[in-house]
Amino acid sequence: QGFFNDPRKPFLNRVLSGLYSPGSTVKPFLGLAALHEDLITENTRIMSTGRIEVPNRFNPDDPSIFRDWRREGHGITDIRHAIADSVNTFFYAIGGGWQRQDGLGINKIEKYIADFGIAQKTGIDFGFEALGTIPNPEWKDQVFDDGTWRLGDTYITSIGQFGFQVTPIQMTRATAALANNGTLLQPLLVQGDTVSESVDQNISQSDYTLIQQAMRDTVTKGTARIINIPEVTMTAKTGTAQVGVNNEFYNSWIIGFF
Repeated sequence: QGFFNDPRKPFLNRVLSGLYSPGSTVKPFLGLAALHEDLITENTRIMSTGRIEVPNRFNPDDPSIFRDWRREGHGITDIRHAIADSVNTFFYAIGGGWQRQDGLGINKIEKYIADFGIAQKTGIDFGFEALGTIPNPEWKDQVFDDGTWRLGDTYITSIGQFGFQVTPIQMTRATAALANNGTLLQPLLVQGDTVSESVDQNISQSDYTLIQQAMRDTVTKGTARIINIPEVTMTAKTGTAQVGVNNEFYNSWIIGFF
């Protein structure tokens, strides 16, 4: 009875049924989407000063500010640097647009994320599999009293927060699709016939390779240097999302392949 009543939920299968904010682990997928949509190239540079300001037309003295995790910013940033060092302002820009940089917009963000099986059931034949949520205007309208979707909502969704909820098995499957250039595999517990499907976008090999290189940079010179060991060559993307009523808790995790 003590186990059943334990708030830490020891019987919860967190891999399949636990829902967590992905944080910056979604950034490789947004980067891939922006490359495929020709919004950026490997040579696109965006200046990171540590924040983006959105003017407040009702009160010009009180703009909305969206900060990077590094207060002083990261300087001139391209897609490889942005993934390796997890540059929030770069992904605000390619997600929602900023200055001369066009953004994907929330509809395309949702489409590309879902195409990689995130917030979708994997079909694994074991227990209860949770679904998850990709924030969008319809979701906000149902959840919030003020359901108006704003640019800031797109910005926060672009770094895997707001109402984003995913399961570890979904992120494992999606990461495998990054590694194998767009094939979504149904997870198997017992050896058998492999069931697979292609990501619903004709993304080029060069775009996949660039994202894979960026995830390798994350290990060699970015936020995941702690796993840069000689025994195995790994790629990664770290993610830390603030959760809780007052953002008092954190989901910190990592995706990758080797």
